[in-house]
Amino acid sequence: MKHNVVLTVASLLSLLFMTFHLTHDVIRQAEGAVAYPIPVLVFALWLYGTLMLSDRVWGYVIMLVGGLFGAGMIIVHSNGIVVGTAGGFFFVWTLFALSTTGWVTMILSARGLWTTFRSRRAGQLASTSGMPATDH
Repeated sequence: MKHNVVLTVASLLSLLFMTFHLTHDVIRQAEGAVAYPIPVLVFALWLYGTLMLSDRVWGYVIMLVGGLFGAGMIIVHSNGIVVGTAGGFFFVWTLFALSTTGWVTMILSARGLWTTFRSRRAGQLASTSGMPATDH
């Protein structure tokens, strides 16, 4: 399977789980829940970066930051407090799924950035030496 396809799927899953998680926070009136327009704009940017910029540096950066937020959400909630018991299972499951897909998104985004920068550097070195660039 192609690297970018896996990255796109992981990023979309992270985004989906993040919306589930934020919905839980808003319903439970959790401390730190923000005004509605801000997450919508962030999610729209994340979705645009995932779908339209997936093979570009800015797309990798957007997905890397989104994956970082997803992976870090379990750390933010690691104080052990889950408000109430109704829906607690789904809330905790979402944290695990979000953290897992967030890590995968971060790793694949970092790999994409590394590959992009490495191929650009190889192209620059080849152009300055007069030799044709080779793809590895």
